[in-house]
Amino acid sequence: VTFCCPLQAITSTGVKKGELILADVTTQLKNKNITTDVKVDTSSNLFTTVTIDEPAPGLKTIFSFKVPDQRSGKVELQYQHEYTGISTSIGMTASPLVNFSGVVGNNLLALGTDLCFDTASGNFTKLNAGLSYTNADLVAAVTLNDKGDTLTASYYHTVSPLTSTAVGAELTHSFSSNENTLTIGTQHALDPLTTVKGRVNNYGKASALIQHAWRPKSLFTISGEVDTRAIEKSAKIGLAVALKP
Repeated sequence: VTFCCPLQAITSTGVKKGELILADVTTQLKNKNITTDVKVDTSSNLFTTVTIDEPAPGLKTIFSFKVPDQRSGKVELQYQHEYTGISTSIGMTASPLVNFSGVVGNNLLALGTDLCFDTASGNFTKLNAGLSYTNADLVAAVTLNDKGDTLTASYYHTVSPLTSTAVGAELTHSFSSNENTLTIGTQHALDPLTTVKGRVNNYGKASALIQHAWRPKSLFTISGEVDTRAIEKSAKIGLAVALKP
């Protein structure tokens, strides 16, 4: 549930997990180019994020921390240019994790990387890279993840813009296990407000959903997932409602 006014927003959420009820309340305050988000949950954790937009052209500064976790403090700097985007963050501890991500490109080609370096061990804990190609009705990408262990190639093609009909495929190869996973999927708009999607992989796992926008920005979704090799054991059905003012 969300309540908004020009200077603040208050959002509350609740989830029941077994016998537990998990809830939180989030408040957002804005003052010129400074936005402060504060969230309190049922575990007595206080999450605070302060965002400063445009202290210099193209720059954004973000401070975040969680109480009572004294090691959660982090400072992040983001810079965006017409053909370049860079984000770097560092933990506010004696031996912090240093994160860096960057992308360079244009509307046709883009090349990016995502790194995380642990100053305590002197090792990279994350080392990813990717290349993408985009045109009017096609998006193709190749990514190398898990510090070079996983190679993924993906393809998305818009068949009919009028009905939002599209097909896609993703092939993932793990060098350490020598395993391949192929997933294919499709989507189609039954009408301007209702969309169906489905996908299946080479291990027999299939999922589908139908999503209806019963008013602008408000969605009602029914989804299902099944392992075709063990239908009686693995079937899952989900229901979601998203409301936005």
